[in-house]
Amino acid sequence: MIAADSLLNPPPTRPDVTRAVCRGASRHLRALGYAVVKEMTFANGRRGDIVALSPSGELLVIEVKSGIEDYRVDGKWPDYRDFCDGFLFAVAPEFPVEILPEDVGLIVADAYGGALLREAPRHPLAPARRKALTIAFGRLAAARLAGLEDPQPA
Repeated sequence: MIAADSLLNPPPTRPDVTRAVCRGASRHLRALGYAVVKEMTFANGRRGDIVALSPSGELLVIEVKSGIEDYRVDGKWPDYRDFCDGFLFAVAPEFPVEILPEDVGLIVADAYGGALLREAPRHPLAPARRKALTIAFGRLAAARLAGLEDPQPA
């Protein structure tokens, strides 16, 4: 027999967990003064879940992992390091953080906020790449804002 509680409160789906972690990690980063965009594509074709730009121009890439299987099947995350000053994972509170590599930063987040458990080791970008990424970040943010203000341009 199926428990009534499992029907009334089904476990969150993978997309639900991803959205919640993304929201909480983004809230945490904005509280620290970062500007945040989600799903930014880089020159190598990879797409960062969250890209954060600090007031000083430092760029972070945050890869959101919804669960163990999501982490284990994803071998592309090292490719992000060439496009940021620091790389972090963001995971839900129940994620077993001990399986994550120790040479990356770590944010634990839910839908309401997050906490930085481990700073991202820094590897400064080359000036030309920083400029290109900062311009791409600004253009992406501006295009998304324009789409909200005018969803059906002429």
